[in-house]
Amino acid sequence: MNDPRDERLRALLKSSIAPAAGGELRRDLWPEMLRRLNSQAPARRFGPMDWVAVALVGAVLLIFPGLIPGLLYQL
Repeated sequence: MNDPRDERLRALLKSSIAPAAGGELRRDLWPEMLRRLNSQAPARRFGPMDWVAVALVGAVLLIFPGLIPGLLYQL
């Protein structure tokens, strides 16, 4: 059974929040989103420092295999 206090609180909340004006969009946004996605530069390739970081992580995991479960837990 609904409590009268809940009904009063619901009415107060409805009266305090103004309804959104103009809820409909003026135009479709998907074509513009596709245009923006296609206009962006392609993904960046790995640089030398990226390969050094990968090699360093690989070396650390070979030297300390006990770190592998902790690394997998973080993923």
